[in-house]
Order: sequence, then C-alpha cells, then structure tokens
Amino acid sequence: MLPRTPGSGYAGQMVSCLLVLMLAAAAFAGDDAKGPDARREKCPVCGMFVSLFADWNATIVFTDSTRAVFDGSKDMFKYVLELKTYNAAQSSDTIKTIVVKDYVSKKETNALTAFYVIWSDIYGPMGNEPIPFEKEADAKRFLQEHHGKKILNFRDITPELLYALDNPG
Repeated sequence: MLPRTPGSGYAGQMVSCLLVLMLAAAAFAGDDAKGPDARREKCPVCGMFVSLFADWNATIVFTDSTRAVFDGSKDMFKYVLELKTYNAAQSSDTIKTIVVKDYVSKKETNALTAFYVIWSDIYGPMGNEPIPFEKEADAKRFLQEHHGKKILNFRDITPELLYALDNPG
C-alpha cells in the first residue's frame, strides 16, 4: 500500500482530474486559435456545416493561405465560376489548389484533373452533384453501375449545367 500524502485521497484525485481536464481544454483552445474549427466551418455557398459531409468536401486554397471549404463539388464549382460574387478579395489567379474527395477512395484529389460523373442515381449533399473521381476507369465503372449520363472534366462544368443539376426537369 502506498503511503498517504496530503491530497492523495478522493479530493486529491478530483483535483488531479480537474487539472488534466483544464490542460486538455487549454490545448484544444490553442488548436482553435491556430486555424478555423472544421466542426463549425460552413460552406460559403449554401451555409451547411461541411463536417457533416466529410466524404464529399472540396477545398480551395488561395495564395495568401486562406481557404474555402465546401460541402460538395457542386458548391465548389458555383464558387469558382462566380468567385467575385462569393469572395471579391480573390481571383482565379490567386487560387493555389483545388481538391475534391474521390468518391471511391475518399482521398483528396486534384479537382482540375478529376473526372466528374453527372446525372447518376447517387445524390450528394446538394442533391444532383458532379461526383468526382481521380481515375477515369473508376468514373466509367460508376457511370455504368449508377446510371450516370456523362463523364466531364473540370473545364466542362458550366453555370448552365449547375443550374440544370439544381433544377432537373
């Protein structure tokens, strides 16, 4: 049996437990101060919490290290195509990277080289989404299995297409 020292009883254990909790809270607050809290981050286009759709997220990073995170690729395209409307401080020249989540692997992939399946029977956070794939073979397989209509490249996504995806019929 260990010798009793002042504060080693129940009260001492409570103080130790509270100290651990306070240190953990301080560490968490320090992380919050370093950057945005992803759990509270909202899509700048629709206002939805992006953490609810982690497998669908898309991200734009600008040359000044600011970023915009989206619940899905459709809102990312709306943002890029109407950048001055959503973020007048940026331009297409200040975009450093754009990444989307590959539908198969759920890993980030370059949005500019990805393949997008439209009009499938799979819906994303905003309904009909251009569903991104890193590999064309995966996009072709998905197109067949999920009754997609077409595979597009980044440059093929237009405001008219996005409108049609939002307003089918």
